[in-house]
Amino acid sequence: MPVRPEHGVTSRVTEDGYLEFLTPADGAGYRCSPVAAAMWIALRQHNGHIGPAAEMLAELWCTDPENTRTDMDIWVSELRDAGLVRDEL
Repeated sequence: MPVRPEHGVTSRVTEDGYLEFLTPADGAGYRCSPVAAAMWIALRQHNGHIGPAAEMLAELWCTDPENTRTDMDIWVSELRDAGLVRDEL
């Protein structure tokens, strides 16, 4: 199931490689590491599908695909809990 930003949530990668999300309601920000920025870019490149994004990153990073997928699942769950992303049915 693809992951999409919540309605109105915007994101950007900063000059120093961090990922920032901004929420429209209160202008609150959520800052993520450069690793998370790479995960977000991969996720967007794969139309919100975690599996293919994790596979690509595992190949690029020479890491275990299952571990990379687990890390992405945990991170996306955190974003979901923060109200920044949603699962698209």
